[in-house]
Formats: sequence, structure tokens, C-alpha cells
Amino acid sequence: MSEQVSLRDVRSDDLDVFLAQEHDPEAARRSNFRPREREAFLTHWQTRVLGDPAVFVQAVTVDGVTAGNVVAWWEEDRRFIGYWLGREYWGRGVGTRALTLFLARETARPLHADPHAENTGSVRLLEKAGFRRTGTVRHGEQEHIMLVLPADD
Repeated sequence: MSEQVSLRDVRSDDLDVFLAQEHDPEAARRSNFRPREREAFLTHWQTRVLGDPAVFVQAVTVDGVTAGNVVAWWEEDRRFIGYWLGREYWGRGVGTRALTLFLARETARPLHADPHAENTGSVRLLEKAGFRRTGTVRHGEQEHIMLVLPADD
């Protein structure tokens, strides 16, 4: 039986799920992202994500249960995409289905992503969705792969 993957607007109770997912040690290691303390996390989400009308964010649900999020935002003149799924949803096709749904709604192109170079699962997911490698970038000491979903040719 296939799982139903859907997107919906983020609700306040989703933030506790997202916080717990950010604090998963394996997820933090793969993404090379240091988990934030609760107050810093909530402030970021309430002001920089949910409080910014230029940000488009959706909760990912699997059979009605919050599984993660997908978000698009502007950095200077480039639109970026990012996502986070709970570890229990990895390797089940949830990311592929969620990203496909999101990209049908987020129509800005080109669209950029820069996952940590060692996050091979994320790089594969983005490439499967049509993103192309354009090089690498550094965030501090860490190397990230720059990928771009181009405008339709």
C-alpha cells in the first residue's frame, strides 16, 4: 500500500516536530547543520520563515502525519530551496514525491540548492528532480555542492 505524501501550510504545532528533526544526530551530521536551541529555532521560524512573505514554505505530511518541510527563499537575487525530513521517512520515496509537489507550486526558476557535499542522498534527490551541478561553494570550512534547476529552455 502506497503512502500518501502531501503538502500543506505549516501550523504552529509543526514547529515542535521540525525542532526534534533538527536535533536528530544523524540528520545534523548529514546536513552538517548545528541544531539550534529552542528559542533561537522558534525565533528563526517565526521571523525569517513564516514571517517573511517572500518565503514559501510547506509542511510535508505522510498519511496525515507531519514528516518535514520544504522551503524556498531569496538570497540576494537568487531563489534557494531547502528541505528537512524526519529520519524515519528517508529512503521511502517521500522526499522525491514531496519535492515534485513543491516544485509544481514554487515556479521561480532558476532555483538553487547547496547541500553539504557529503550529503549524497540530498544531492541525488535534487539531481533526480532536474537540478544540475554547477560547482561547489564553501560555507565556513565546509564544502557544499551548488545545484541549479534552470529556467525552461
